[in-house]
Amino acid sequence: MWSGPRNLSTAMMYAFAARGDCAAWDEPFYAAYLKATGIDHPMRDEIIRAHDADPESVAAACRGPSPGGEPFFYQKHMTVHMIEGIDRSFMRDCVNVFLIRHPARVVASYAQKREGPTLADIGFVQQAALFDEVADWLGRAPTVIDSHEIRANPEASLKALCAAIEVPFTDRMLSWPAGPKPFDGVWASHWYNAVHASTGFGAPEGPLPDLPEDYRRLIDQAMPYYERMLRESGRDPAAGDR
Repeated sequence: MWSGPRNLSTAMMYAFAARGDCAAWDEPFYAAYLKATGIDHPMRDEIIRAHDADPESVAAACRGPSPGGEPFFYQKHMTVHMIEGIDRSFMRDCVNVFLIRHPARVVASYAQKREGPTLADIGFVQQAALFDEVADWLGRAPTVIDSHEIRANPEASLKALCAAIEVPFTDRMLSWPAGPKPFDGVWASHWYNAVHASTGFGAPEGPLPDLPEDYRRLIDQAMPYYERMLRESGRDPAAGDR
C-alpha cells in the first residue's frame, strides 16, 4: 500500500492486521530514508537505531515470505521513502495499491505534527511517479483507493478493494483493539495518537479544512497529482472530496 503521510495509512494497516491471517510491516524503508537523506524528522536517531536502515535487506524482506508464515503480508509504504538509489525491483513481487487523500486534509494533519511541510514531504509527486512505474510494467493501471471513500463507507470500500486484489473480505477488517500494536514503528508515539485511540475507521469526513495562505499554495501544487490519481481510481475529480 503506497501513500503519502497522513493518508489513513495506519488505520488501513490496522484493518488488514485485524484479519488474523495477515502480517503487517510499518513503513519498511523509513530508517533507510532518514539515514540516506539526513533529513530532520521527529525521533530520527531513535528510528535509525531501532529499525533496519539497509535498503537492500529491507527490499529483500519485502519480497516475503510473511514473518510468521501468514497467507498475506501487508506493507505500509510511504512514497517519499523511495528515493533515488533504492532498488524498486521488489515491487514486481508485490501487489501494489495506491492510497490517496485530498491535499488539504493531508497538509492540515501533517502540519499538526511537523510544521512547514513542502511538496516533497507530502508524497503526491512521488506517488504519481511510482504509479506510472507500476502501470508501465503491469500493462494496466494498478488499484487506486481514496481515503475519503473509505471513511464514507468502510465496508463497501474494503470489499471493493479486496475484490480488486483477490483477497477474501472479512468483517474483522472493520475494527481493531485500541492502543499501540506490536508491529508499530518506534515513531508511533509521535504520530499515532489518534489512531491508537480508535477501534475502527472514523465517521465520514466533514468539509475541507481552511488553511493559511502559505499552506493553500502547497495544496494548489499538490492538487493536479491528487486529481490525476482520483481519475485513476475511476472517479471524476469534480465529484471527489470537496
